[in-house]
Amino acid sequence: MTISREDRQRGARRPRGSRRDLLADAAITVLARDGGRGLTHRAVDREAEVPEGTTKNYFPTRESLLNAAARRMAEQHRTAVHQLRDSTPPSVTATEISELYPALLRRAVDGDPTQILAMFELYLEAVRRPGVREALGEMAVANANAGVDLHHAAGLPTSAKDAGLLDAYFLGVAVSLLALPVEALRAVGLDDTYALGLGLFAATVPRAAPAEQLPLFDEPLNEPGDERRTG
Repeated sequence: MTISREDRQRGARRPRGSRRDLLADAAITVLARDGGRGLTHRAVDREAEVPEGTTKNYFPTRESLLNAAARRMAEQHRTAVHQLRDSTPPSVTATEISELYPALLRRAVDGDPTQILAMFELYLEAVRRPGVREALGEMAVANANAGVDLHHAAGLPTSAKDAGLLDAYFLGVAVSLLALPVEALRAVGLDDTYALGLGLFAATVPRAAPAEQLPLFDEPLNEPGDERRTG
C-alpha cells in the first residue's frame, strides 16, 4: 500500500512528538483494535499514515515494536500520574480520593478503552517477552508510588502493597467489564461501576471505610468476598 503526499503531510502535522512516538502510539491503537496478532509493521504504517516500510525501519522486529509500545504506554502513564499528583489540592479528603476510582473505571470501560485494551494485550505478551515485562513492571511500580502519594495527601496510611493490590484489582475488574456480556455481569454483581470503584478502594484501603464496615475488610486481601466486588 502506498501513501500519497497529502496523506504523509497530514500525518506529519499530527502533534504527537517524535516519529518514534508517532509509531508507538499507532502500535498501541492497533493492539487495542486488532489484538496482538493484528500488530504488524504494515498495520502500524497504515494507522500512523506513513509510507510503507517506515515502522520496520525504526523497529525492525515485532519484538522491538512491542517493546516500543510498552515503553510508550509506561511513559504516558508516568506523565498522567505526575499530572494527577501535581493537581491534587493539599486539602484533598479520603472521600474525594475514593470517588476517583469509580470515575477512572467508567473512563476506562465506558469512555475510550484504547489504553486499557492495549495494556491487556501487552500483559499477555509480557509473559514471554522480557522487554515488555520490564516496561510494564516500571509502570506498575510508578502507579503504586503515585497511589501512595495521593492517599498520603488525604491522610491515608496506604502502603505500596495496598496501592499495588488496588491497581491489580482495578485491571482485573476492568477486563471483566470489557469482556463479559451484560447478563453475566449482572448475574455476578459486576454491573455497577460506581459501586465497584468504591469497593476496590475500600477493599485495599480498609481504614478509609466506615467503622462499621472495617471487620468485613479485615479478611485476607487474596480472598475477596462478594461484598467487596459490589461495594
